[in-house]
Amino acid sequence: MNARLVCRIATILLLPAVLSGCGVMAAPCRVGSAVIKMVPVVGHVAALPTDACAAVIDP
Repeated sequence: MNARLVCRIATILLLPAVLSGCGVMAAPCRVGSAVIKMVPVVGHVAALPTDACAAVIDP
């Protein structure tokens, strides 16, 4: 294998380890939670699972 391919594979394999616990990974959960919270009356209750998702990814 050539060095360029090895470098690409290493980058792909190491990227999750570098981004773990990062706000970038939790962004979809946080954005989804913000959208759900805009629903009147039940929004905050309905957003609890997405808040929990974001808390687990980025404590």
